[in-house]
Amino acid sequence: MSLDNRYDFVLLFDVKDGNPNGDPDAGNLPRVDAETGMGLVTDVCIKRKVRNFVQMTQSDTPNRNIFIREKAILNNMIDEARDQESVQSKDKKAQTEAARQWMCERYYDVRTFGAVMSTGKNAGQVRGPAQLTFARSIDPIVISEHSITRMAVTTEKDAEKQGGDNRTMGRKFTVPYGLYRCHGFISAHLSKQTGFNEDDLDILWQSLEFMFEHDHSAARGEMNTRGLYVFKHGSTLGNAPAHRLFERIQIKKSSDGPARQFSDYQVDINETDMPGEVELMRKVD
Repeated sequence: MSLDNRYDFVLLFDVKDGNPNGDPDAGNLPRVDAETGMGLVTDVCIKRKVRNFVQMTQSDTPNRNIFIREKAILNNMIDEARDQESVQSKDKKAQTEAARQWMCERYYDVRTFGAVMSTGKNAGQVRGPAQLTFARSIDPIVISEHSITRMAVTTEKDAEKQGGDNRTMGRKFTVPYGLYRCHGFISAHLSKQTGFNEDDLDILWQSLEFMFEHDHSAARGEMNTRGLYVFKHGSTLGNAPAHRLFERIQIKKSSDGPARQFSDYQVDINETDMPGEVELMRKVD
């Protein structure tokens, strides 16, 4: 069933004693706004977690494969689309369009987030109906640096250098606590071009709710989805500007001193005088 409604949403998640999104150009330090000190998590990072969750839970469903996945060779999959018998029977321009449609039908992340597929035999480009902003922390974050010790070395040569002391030192960076806010948008108009439907939308909501539950690692500490507030418009084009809806959700500190847990914040939601035909759905609250 295709989408007939526009959606805008607010995603809240937090991190405790972990690195939510290291910057490889900065020694894997947690990403931060240099001027304000607010923590950042890229949209690419969040999409990666959605892809991983869908790949883990939907792998048995033929049309929910993942295109951008670990160790994938993208050109091989693009070439596969162009080599389909139904695609080969068309002229060159129509082949690209047919391959694009085949990729949308087969890969969940292509019809959801879009993709550039012109690096191989050319399956065109897709502008996805679901888009995310960078997540930004509610307050400035503190980056903690920790020295860590590994009670082993890599090679015998390293062991000889250390005189039998098989300890090596390293560094680890964490955020003691941070609550992050991300905004998302789903276009019903673009969904009709990619085939993104109501079932795909339900999977997206599920992924945003549970993606951190299956993404634990020593580097990321505790990460949890704390809020998912969805504004459903009554029409394809929408009934109110997204920023006006987002302003209805305000987060503020509710305790003195540095925040160290979600209960140190208060989420206020203004549901009075909602714009006509806009419905607020609390997926996670």
